[in-house]
Amino acid sequence: MATKGLVERLKNGEDILIAEGYMWELERRGYLTAGGFIPEIVLDNPEVVRALHMEFIHAGTDVIEAFTYYGHREKLRTIGREDDLEKLNRVALQMAKEVARENGKLLAGGICNSGIYDPQDESTFAAVTAMFKEQIEWAVEYEVDYIIAETFNDLGEAMLALKAIQQYGKGVPAVITMTAYIPDMTTDDVPFPEACRRLEEAGAAVVGVNCGRGPRTMLPLVKEIKKVCKGPVAMLPVTFRCRDNCRTFQSLRDPETGKPLYPTDLEAARCSRSDIRSWAEEAKAAGINYIGLCCGNASFYFRELAEAYGRKPPTSKYTPNVGLSHVFGKTSEADKYKRSTKIKEFMIGKDNA
Repeated sequence: MATKGLVERLKNGEDILIAEGYMWELERRGYLTAGGFIPEIVLDNPEVVRALHMEFIHAGTDVIEAFTYYGHREKLRTIGREDDLEKLNRVALQMAKEVARENGKLLAGGICNSGIYDPQDESTFAAVTAMFKEQIEWAVEYEVDYIIAETFNDLGEAMLALKAIQQYGKGVPAVITMTAYIPDMTTDDVPFPEACRRLEEAGAAVVGVNCGRGPRTMLPLVKEIKKVCKGPVAMLPVTFRCRDNCRTFQSLRDPETGKPLYPTDLEAARCSRSDIRSWAEEAKAAGINYIGLCCGNASFYFRELAEAYGRKPPTSKYTPNVGLSHVFGKTSEADKYKRSTKIKEFMIGKDNA
C-alpha cells in the first residue's frame, strides 16, 4: 500500500509519474475497437488489463488507474451493454486495487468526457452529472486514493466533473485534466490557462492537460498554465510527432500519401524514444511534477520518462546498450567479429558506415 497520499507527496516536492494510454495500447494489441474505444476488455479479457498494469509498474508508474475510461453509461449503451455498466466498473476497480495495493502504488479512479454535454442545453447537465455520480460512488467503495477526471474539451463539463467528485467522492482529491486541440482555448471559448486556474480555485488538487497534443505542441501551453496556477500542473501528451502545423494527433497526415493518419495509421508518426526523453527532461526542468503519457503510451516510452525523472524502475535493468552489439557496438572490435565492418556497410550503406 502507498505510504503517502497524492496531495501529501506533491506538497513534499515529490514527482508523480502516471502511465495512462491503456485504451490506445489495448486497441493496438487487438483487444478494443478503434472508434468507440469502449473498454469491453475489462470483462472479456481482464487478465490482459492486469498484465498491462504490471507492465507499467515494471516501467516506473507511481499510479494504477482503474481502466474505466469510456466505461460510462452512454458509451456502453451504444454497443448494447448498458446492463454491464456496474460490473465493468467494479471489475476494473477491484483489479486496479489489488495491483496497486500489492505493489505500493497509488490507486486512482477515473471518469471522462461524456460525449453528450452541451453548454447550450442545460438538460444535459443533469444527465452528465448522473453518469459521473455512479462511477465516482463505485470508485469510493474501492478506496481510491484520488479520482482523475480527464479529456474534457469544455470547461463547463470539467467543472461538472469536479463538483461531482466533491459532492460524491467523500473527500478524495480530484485531478482534472482538459484536452487542448488546435486553438489554445477550450471548446466553450476559455483560454486554457484561465480554465485551469478556475478549476484550481474551485478546489481541484491538480489541474492540467492530457491527450490531443504531442510532447512538442503540449509543453509550451503547459508552461503558460503553470504561470497562472499556484499548485501542481499535470501534463500527459500523446506519443506522436505533432508539430506547429499539425498540433494534434487527430490532424496528422501521412508524409508520403497526405492522407489523415487518425485513428488507425498513426504508427507512421510515432515519437522516437529520444523524443520522449528530451521532452521529459525539459518538463522536469520546467517543474512539472505530475506527468505521464496518454494515447500511444507503451512501456518502453514510459521507461524513458521515468529515467529522465531520475528513477530506476525494474525495466532499467534492460535499458538499451548498443555497445553490446557485435555490429554497431564496442563488441564489434573483437577479433572474432572481424566481419562486422562489412556487415555494417551492407546494412546501412558504405557512405553511412
